Amino acid sequence: MSIEQKGYAHPEALVSTTWVAEHLNDPNVRLVESNEDILLYDVEHIPGAVKVDWHTDLNDALVRDYVSKADFEELMRRNGINNDTTVVFYGDKNNWWATYAFWVFQLFGHTNAKVMDGGRAKWMEEKRPTTREKPSYARANYVANERDDAPIRAFRNDVLDHIKANGKLVDVRSPGEYKGELLHMPDYPQEGAVRGGHIPGANNVPWARAANPDGTFKNAADLRAIYEEEQGLSASDKVVAYCRIGERSSHTWFVLTYLLGYNNVRNYDGSWTEWGNAVGLPIEK
Repeated sequence: MSIEQKGYAHPEALVSTTWVAEHLNDPNVRLVESNEDILLYDVEHIPGAVKVDWHTDLNDALVRDYVSKADFEELMRRNGINNDTTVVFYGDKNNWWATYAFWVFQLFGHTNAKVMDGGRAKWMEEKRPTTREKPSYARANYVANERDDAPIRAFRNDVLDHIKANGKLVDVRSPGEYKGELLHMPDYPQEGAVRGGHIPGANNVPWARAANPDGTFKNAADLRAIYEEEQGLSASDKVVAYCRIGERSSHTWFVLTYLLGYNNVRNYDGSWTEWGNAVGLPIEK
């Protein structure tokens, strides 16, 4: 089934591995690989792709926040990305860090952005070309917008207001984290929060349920069955998604916003590392 046949609200937000293969030499397209395992890129990557490290490239080195406008411009310029460049993101583990990078780019208004459906795993499974060579591009002249968090990012006080207004909350972590039995994903060190549980009123929809076994996104009908028929969400709802640090919830934000066409979804990137450590905030188990 092609992307256009999956019934998405915004199919233009995705491209196939075939599309990427056909645009490997397109100077107006820049492939960006963003992984949880930051060493994967050095082992092999799609020819022409640049690496964006979620920790060092997207996050401020001192403040728990994202990079400044100046730092974002520098990231784009040194990777040869201009304002009219189409940026295509892909990565490991169902594209979770790819959608995180995509989300951060949206904070600065780079809307000419897409995600490669199936990510790194699908490209490798199809035995498409890879390289260890790091590309070199002419320095670009990117000029960024001022970062605008409000439309797609929620802070702690926003979430408190959202709770008071009976807004919809989606906790995209594992069931064990949601129930307070774990403080991190299964098989990871259990660290990062003093308390376990979830934000009051949140529904638990683990992020990876939106993906097929091959890493591609499920079609719109299957996604609606999960989020709407099962969880009672609708496209007119105001929704806040969260996880532990905001990366898994960026995947769900992408699904709800671009694949199902929801107009008011925010990612609470403070997520459980903030909520579970904050004095006086309510939790449920």
